[in-house]
Amino acid sequence: MEHTIPRIVLAGTNSGCGKTTISCAILQALVNRGLNVRAFKCGPDYIDTMFHSKIIKTKSTNLDSFFFSENTAKYLLAKNGKDCDISIIEGVMGFYDGIDTESARASTYEISQITQSPVVLVVDAKGSSLSVIAVIQGFLTLYKDNNICGVILNRCSGMTYKMLEKQIKKQFCGRVVPLGYMPTLSECMFESRHLGLITASEIDMLREKLQILANKAEETIDIYRIINMAKNAPPIDCESVVFPKFQEHIRIAFAYDKAFCFYYKDNLDALMEMGAELVPFSPLAEHKLPSDINGIYFGGGYPELYAEQLSNNTSMLNCVKDALNNGLPCIAECGGFMYLKEYIGNYHMVGYLPGRSFDTGKLTRFGYVRLKAKKDNMLCKAGGEICAHEFHYWDSENAGDCFNAQKFSGKNWDCVFATDHLYAGYPHFHFYANTNFAVNFYKTCLKEKNRND
Repeated sequence: MEHTIPRIVLAGTNSGCGKTTISCAILQALVNRGLNVRAFKCGPDYIDTMFHSKIIKTKSTNLDSFFFSENTAKYLLAKNGKDCDISIIEGVMGFYDGIDTESARASTYEISQITQSPVVLVVDAKGSSLSVIAVIQGFLTLYKDNNICGVILNRCSGMTYKMLEKQIKKQFCGRVVPLGYMPTLSECMFESRHLGLITASEIDMLREKLQILANKAEETIDIYRIINMAKNAPPIDCESVVFPKFQEHIRIAFAYDKAFCFYYKDNLDALMEMGAELVPFSPLAEHKLPSDINGIYFGGGYPELYAEQLSNNTSMLNCVKDALNNGLPCIAECGGFMYLKEYIGNYHMVGYLPGRSFDTGKLTRFGYVRLKAKKDNMLCKAGGEICAHEFHYWDSENAGDCFNAQKFSGKNWDCVFATDHLYAGYPHFHFYANTNFAVNFYKTCLKEKNRND
C-alpha cells in the first residue's frame, strides 16, 4: 500500500555538528507556523526523541535499520507520519556512520535510502571557509545515490554564509542548494551528560531557548524551501505490521519519572494496540505499585543519579520485590534492571536479583547486539532472537546468563536474567524487531490476570 508522507532527513557530517540544535529549531519553527508535525530519530537513541516530543507536543519515534526490516521501517514512518503536514527525521552520528567502517549499515544514509527521503546535510562551519565546499563535495561523492539535496551551515556568521552560499551555488550547480545557516547562540547551548544530551525535562528554560532558536531559524534558514522538498518526497510503499488484538484487556504498570524515562513509544503503543491499559507510576515519589496490575515494565534511565531517593523509598522497594516474588510478569531494561538488583553503588535497591551495580567510568558493552535465548523464557523459546542495543557506563557484578549477546564483529557474551515471568538485563530491545516478544509478554500478563481472577 502506498502512503504519501511529506518528509525530510536532517543529517550531520559528524556527531556534535549541531544537527539536534538545527532539528529542534526547525521543528519549533514549523510548530509556530501551525503545521501538524511529526518527528523521528534515526538509530536507537531515546533522548533526542524526548526533545522532539517536548517541541511538537506529540510522540517522536525511532527509525532503525538494524532493529527493523526495510518494510517495518517504512511502515513505522508511514504509520506515525500519517495525516501530518511534514515529518522531520533527525539523523544519528555522521550521515554515513553505522555499525562499522566497512559499510553504511544502520546509518542515517541507509534510512534515507530505505525510506527514499530527501536529505539536508548540516555542516559545522566554525573555523572554516572554503573547506566547507570540500566537506560537502566529499559527502556527495562517497556514495552517488545519497539523496542529499540541501545544506545548512551551523555556527556560521551571516557574512561568511553569504560568501559560501555563492560558492555552493557555483560549485554544485543546483545539485545541492544552500538552505541557510545558524549562528552561534551561546544562550541556547544544550548541556551534555555521559549518555548524550540531558533529558528535555532537565534543561532550564527549555521553552525560551527553543523559541530563540526557532525565531533565528525563521530569519536565517529557508523553511519554506525545506517544506517544499519534504512535499516532493515520493510515496512510501509498504505492508502493514499488525499486532493481534486480544479480546481480554490487561493492566501494565510502567515506571515513569526522572529515574526511568527511556521507552520506545512504539513499544508502548504496541502493548496498547493489543489491548493493554498502561498505568504510569513513579518509583521515586509513590510508595506502592498501582492496583490490579497484571504486569510491570521498567525502562531505562538514570537510576544512579537518584539512587539515594530510590533507596529511601523502602515501601516501593518492598512492594516491587513482593510482586515479583509472587510471579508478576516484568520487563526491566538497563536502568530498570539495575533497580531490581541488591545495590546501585552503596544504595540498597529492590534486591530481587543478586549483585551490585557499579560505575565503570567508561562505556561498557556499547552498541548493537543480537540477543539469542539460551533457554525458554517469558518472551521466547530457547533459540529465539531479537536485535537489541546497549549503552551504559554502569555494570553489575552479575549481569545474568540466560541470553547470549553477539555484536556484528562476532564478539559475544552472556547476559540477562530470564524466567517464565521475567526479562531483566542491560540490553534494550524494540518490539517491532520481533513482534513475538511483545505478544508473549502480553500473553504472560493475561495468564497472570486469569490466575488471580
